[in-house]
Amino acid sequence: MNWYKEVAQHKEELIEIRRYLHMHPELSFQETNTAHYIASYLTELGIPVTRNVGGNGLYGVIEGRLPGPTVLLRADFDALPIHDEKEVPYKSQVPGVMHACGHDGHTAMLLITAKILQSHVDVLKGNVVLCHQHAEEVLPGGAKSMIEAGILQDVDYVFGMHTSSNLKSDAISFISGPAYSYADAFTIDVKGLGGHGAAPHTTHDTIVATSFLITQLQTVVSRCVDPIETGVLTIGEFNSGDAFNVIAETAHLSGTVRTFKQEIKNKLINDMTSIIQGIEKSFNVKIDFKYTDGYPALVNSERETLWLKNISKTIETIQSLEEGSPSLGGEDFAYFLQKKPGSYFIVGVRNEALKADYPHHHPKFDMDENGLLNGVSVLVNLIEHMDTLEKI
Repeated sequence: MNWYKEVAQHKEELIEIRRYLHMHPELSFQETNTAHYIASYLTELGIPVTRNVGGNGLYGVIEGRLPGPTVLLRADFDALPIHDEKEVPYKSQVPGVMHACGHDGHTAMLLITAKILQSHVDVLKGNVVLCHQHAEEVLPGGAKSMIEAGILQDVDYVFGMHTSSNLKSDAISFISGPAYSYADAFTIDVKGLGGHGAAPHTTHDTIVATSFLITQLQTVVSRCVDPIETGVLTIGEFNSGDAFNVIAETAHLSGTVRTFKQEIKNKLINDMTSIIQGIEKSFNVKIDFKYTDGYPALVNSERETLWLKNISKTIETIQSLEEGSPSLGGEDFAYFLQKKPGSYFIVGVRNEALKADYPHHHPKFDMDENGLLNGVSVLVNLIEHMDTLEKI
């Protein structure tokens, strides 16, 4: 079937949905109105909906009339604490909150996909789980709790997508294997002995100790990790002291660790711990080191990714099928891919002429909504051709 022609018939509604969601964003773990909107839309299509799955998450199920696998399609729907600076009719109506990462587009794509698939249920092979996930932007994320609530029961494959303002709106990108990294966080609190700035010999100088600590932590990746491997250790926050003539008693650091492999992550943590213990002894300070596991690395299944790229070649409006580059960003769709085979692909929405070229999480982020049509086409095509994947 030439899905794009049918997808194109829903262009106006696709844009309408995306812009409505853009005007009414909700922060992570607060997305009650958005969840109600999604549930109402699916219910009107005659699709049964299960709500409050692991929080504000929900899903609908389309049961095909023909035998086949059960496939989960996922879209996230939370927004960010960013004030929308665009001067457009669909500007966010919620001060300080906006869809600056494209989740409104993800939701619109999945809703139109649901509408199209539901209209062809008589020829649909297998079942489709329409997973609308809350809270992707904030740890611990919504994916893990939805999985714990049982959304993957009887599911055979999982697929998800993300828009990108770095990719032109006539392009789709695929990455086989590692695509997104572990996205962990840490805090370090240093306590010394404060005192007068003119008498450092009577103190245990926390700022000096912390400065040495920061410098040594930068050697963990550069001198302790194989250069062929990928690792990042970034200090993003350093707070200490509040007077020019006082040696501070405490200091606070926070930062992030990024890598694609568990063994590299473990090494980074061990080396950080060793350096911290050494600083404690060298400067006679006490250090509290707290490490928080973020989202795991997202690793696309090679078979499913190659298959998805091959079937996407038939979509005439996609001018470029690109090999994407792995990112050190975090994405909690990784939890789904830890449990089931599948793939997470990128939908281009960049168009400089429409000012849709600002980076994600920017207050002027926007998208060329024509790219969303390509995303829908990929989703309906993969569902139609699932039987071919089963034969590989």
